[in-house]
Amino acid sequence: MTQVLDSLTNKRILLGLTGGIAAYKSAELTRQLKTAGADVRIVLTPAAAEFITPLTLQALSGNPVHQYLLDPEAEAGMGHIELAKWADLVLIAPASADFIARLAAGMGNDLLTTLCLATDAQIAIAPAMNQAMWRDQRTADNVDALEKLGMEIWGPGVGDQACGDSGPGRMLEPQQLAELCATEFEQGTLSGQQVCITAGPTREAIDPVRYISNHSSGKMGYALAEAAAEAGAKVTLISGPASLAPPPRVELVRVDSAQEMLDAAEKQLGNCDLFIAAAAVADYRPASVAEQKIKKNNEQMTIELVKNPDIVATVASHPQRPFTVGFAAETEKVIEHARGKLERKKLDLVIANDVAQPGIGFNSDENAVTVVSADDQQRIDQTSKHKLARTLVELIAQRLKPNN
Repeated sequence: MTQVLDSLTNKRILLGLTGGIAAYKSAELTRQLKTAGADVRIVLTPAAAEFITPLTLQALSGNPVHQYLLDPEAEAGMGHIELAKWADLVLIAPASADFIARLAAGMGNDLLTTLCLATDAQIAIAPAMNQAMWRDQRTADNVDALEKLGMEIWGPGVGDQACGDSGPGRMLEPQQLAELCATEFEQGTLSGQQVCITAGPTREAIDPVRYISNHSSGKMGYALAEAAAEAGAKVTLISGPASLAPPPRVELVRVDSAQEMLDAAEKQLGNCDLFIAAAAVADYRPASVAEQKIKKNNEQMTIELVKNPDIVATVASHPQRPFTVGFAAETEKVIEHARGKLERKKLDLVIANDVAQPGIGFNSDENAVTVVSADDQQRIDQTSKHKLARTLVELIAQRLKPNN
């Protein structure tokens, strides 16, 4: 897969198929878009379903195939509105002469034409038809009308056709169409990168109803995951218990304990370019967990604690180590402790913040940090965690590039 397709990572491509023998090419197009990191959903017209089965396209896209205008399984039965809002790009490939005519006339008599009327996304048309149909003046007028509406016309190609004719009318090849899709999007600073981020607190069980934890809300880690996805990365977010909605276009892995978080992180190694340890991991856990709830029988209770595994240090020392970024939440000597963590754990960057300051850090919507590296440090003043996340992602991406 060529580097030009990196800009498709996390993009939402709605692929519409109309009736034509070229529909078989759309299976390979779906595969290429998915391989490039795009999320692909497919709409079939009734005629398209005569040429290729929904099951084939469902298996390749990993999503259900949509065929019906009023889908009782869709939210409020308005599937066309859901899909229209979901898409970043609508590509009709193959686009038959009949479909082009109906779309140019503003018709909405099936799911595909209706969502084309309802979407704000860019629409691209990949014509596929007999050469005589393509040359017909009425088809030319319809194509001109679509172009005037701002739609892209990709193709057609020239060559032999299934009917035995030769000339213009062939649908472009899947690789060409995938690359044209990629040109619709700017390449983000993390395009094509695999990013793993830990977030939130961990919980270390004492008994079936009690645990040791901390005040982390997960807001910083979730904001970083969203910002990395916006920058074009394929993001896995490993989250401890947090009452936050999963960021869009991010794979969420939920865990409770430090050991579960480490296990999940180690599964990412080998396919991970960047690891950001934003979770507030409990340093210690009870040496043993009571099988039943501990009763309040004594004035005092002693719990023996043992050290938890150090997740970020384990990742940084792995033979297939990614670029590794740690967090240092400190209450004193913030830069000194952050630099010690950087050197001791052999990290590439440490993002340090003073959690003793009111209004930032744990449970707050804002933060202020200092990014510490081996050769310098950079202060980022107090701002919202979402803005801070975007700034950090851009800064990390600049540091990451020389390593790739």
